[in-house]
Amino acid sequence: MEHLYLSQEWDKTFPQSEQVVHRKVTFHNRYGITLAADLYLPIDQAGPGAAVAISGPFGAVKEQAAGLYAQELARRGLITLAFDPSYTGESGGTPRYVASPDINTEDFCAAVDFLSVQDFVDPARIGILGICGWGGMALNAAAVDPRIKATVTATMYDMTRVNAKGYFDSEDTPAARNEKRHVLSAQRTADYRSGTYTLAGGVVDPLPENAPFFVKDYYDYYKTSRGYHPRSLNSNGGWNITSAVSFLNMPLLSYLEELESAVLLIHGEKAHSCYFSRDAFARLRGDNKQLLLIPGAVHTDLYDRLDVIPFDAIAAFYRQYLVCAE
Repeated sequence: MEHLYLSQEWDKTFPQSEQVVHRKVTFHNRYGITLAADLYLPIDQAGPGAAVAISGPFGAVKEQAAGLYAQELARRGLITLAFDPSYTGESGGTPRYVASPDINTEDFCAAVDFLSVQDFVDPARIGILGICGWGGMALNAAAVDPRIKATVTATMYDMTRVNAKGYFDSEDTPAARNEKRHVLSAQRTADYRSGTYTLAGGVVDPLPENAPFFVKDYYDYYKTSRGYHPRSLNSNGGWNITSAVSFLNMPLLSYLEELESAVLLIHGEKAHSCYFSRDAFARLRGDNKQLLLIPGAVHTDLYDRLDVIPFDAIAAFYRQYLVCAE
């Protein structure tokens, strides 16, 4: 396993709660990549309990929204694990700043591996939570891994859909995809020749006056004191440009209709991305699936707005479905 250098200071974008116990941990996925995580335990934790692995948003780190979710749910009695996906943040893997629909789905399953063998976790009571692009990864993981008993997504993106079809499926033509393929293939050649991987750039800065609202929304989180973090890709240089290659060719959610475990999809009603959750919910089967739309909320409201994120409802969902083993 790789040796990781983990920050020991509290370097989150949210204040530390005295109502939970926090410590740094590592685990590995089946590709041999070591992942860094923050473990949050209820301060009165006794005996094996229910646990939830959390990651996202896409291009963020565990010190941002994922950690906030983890701490708030630990305050409500759940064991939580907020992790940096492969190739990002404090986690291992080279080259850096790569995303993959397969490996990042695996990251969730690897977090379940880790939680399953902890003596303070009941392995029959494990759930996951994905924010933004990691919402799609979470659904993908739940569809393939029956150990995951309950899944929550917040402000979910299907990264394969948006890469292959554009926002609102506005580029859903063979010609548009072929143009992207040519651009990405040329970038691969340039990167190989230079021996480096060109970054796509994080959230645009300075912000153009005519930027779409959702770009301004991202800027307000990632580029200001509200959510900026020095290890966050979106706050800084962004992903490798060629990360988009596999997202063009390997769709997530292929077997969403076969997902049997409980799912709660949460989205802001006014979020530009709301169609991802609406469409995913329409494909889900069974009476243990829920769609919760938050009136008036936009995409990043579900990153950190304590007055908007329905933490009590999320905790109640996990209490309902993370039941003891039969």
